[in-house]
Amino acid sequence: MNVQLNPFFARLAAAALIGLIILCLAWELFIAPLRPGGSYLALKVLPLLLPLRGVLKGNVYTLQWASMLVLLYFMEGVTRAWSDPNSVSVMMASIEIVLSLIFYICAMFYLWPSKKAAKKRKKEQKLKETQP
Repeated sequence: MNVQLNPFFARLAAAALIGLIILCLAWELFIAPLRPGGSYLALKVLPLLLPLRGVLKGNVYTLQWASMLVLLYFMEGVTRAWSDPNSVSVMMASIEIVLSLIFYICAMFYLWPSKKAAKKRKKEQKLKETQP
């Protein structure tokens, strides 16, 4: 069974992931680092680099686990937007929240047809097993 996936959502998710990588690097190295001159917090970008190749290819499995990974960046953005006294950091955290939500929503819409097809296949397989 061939499932038609919408490449628009995969491209938008990839753009959001690349934007999140650039944002996190710029934020922690130049714009509003925790310490002057940059901080080791810039290493938080490394986990985002792991799914980049698969997301750029529109790989279903990679988008599935990357959508869970990006929720960590959403949580960090919410925490820092709520607790950071620096207005620049609050703005950067808000952008991080938006980019992570864009990635998550696009990944879900991209994956939805394949999940729907998998459920249908599973249901058909169960039906075949119960028939004599």
